[in-house]
Amino acid sequence: MSMLTLHRGVTAEDRPRGSARGPRESIISRGAALLIMGVFTLYFLVPIWWLFISSTKDRSDLLTTNPLWFADWNLFENVGALFAYNDGIYLRWILNSLGYAGLGALLATAFAGMCGYALAKYPFRGREVFFNVVLGGVLVPATALALPLFLLFSQVNLTNTYWAVLLPSIVSPFGVYLTRIFAAASVPDELIEAGRLDGAGEVRTFFTISARLMTPALVTVFLFQFVTIWNNFFLPLIMLRSQELFPLTYGLYAWNTQLNQIPELRTYVLVGSFLSIVPLIIAFLLLQRFWRGGLGTGSVK
Repeated sequence: MSMLTLHRGVTAEDRPRGSARGPRESIISRGAALLIMGVFTLYFLVPIWWLFISSTKDRSDLLTTNPLWFADWNLFENVGALFAYNDGIYLRWILNSLGYAGLGALLATAFAGMCGYALAKYPFRGREVFFNVVLGGVLVPATALALPLFLLFSQVNLTNTYWAVLLPSIVSPFGVYLTRIFAAASVPDELIEAGRLDGAGEVRTFFTISARLMTPALVTVFLFQFVTIWNNFFLPLIMLRSQELFPLTYGLYAWNTQLNQIPELRTYVLVGSFLSIVPLIIAFLLLQRFWRGGLGTGSVK
């Protein structure tokens, strides 16, 4: 071997052809990633497909036909019977869930946005301690707070009311955390100072300038809180007793416990469960561009 070869080292041409495994490894890794994503996609979509198929069947076909394929098409008849059952109580549950989730998520987003903005832009004594307490609230599961909340609300006679579900829903420690990180990264201090020089107060500056820059984060908080409240089950289970106050989750659970006594409720539970995911799908489709932007921008910090 010449000194020139030793000097230039071993190049790609000098390696054995079998050792050039970069492209092959890339193809294998991509194939493995696609396989894993496909498996998880099926894992999430197959239950929804089964629920849709079951919603189109008559009660007599549920256990006697292919569970993943159509039989007689009875979707619209099942939906009509669901809406008419028990004086339309299902529609009442839909309105309750929309009220709990919509109003609760809106108020939670407003409070979290203002709190996170204040923590990011206003220095004051104990700010970091307060923020650490908020982070501790993120780690506490909601089920651990349900019983203390019930005891507190029972002392002021607010159990079995709309307030028993709505008031706890307007608190979002994760929303405070996310909006603080986003406000610190996306709202320039110079812009706030310019608003002050123009004579705008702090509240006006927040709602006219800062809130617009924080829109991706605020939409993200709204979406997360809406889904959390919509799927909330344990809190209504503890707080509510009147059927007229139930959200969809608790109402469908109550029907499901009566299947042995009222077999026709099986179809109503399936159709009602399928319809209950439609608002969530619509919310994600409408807000996904803000959601993606909010997560991406917040992660920069």
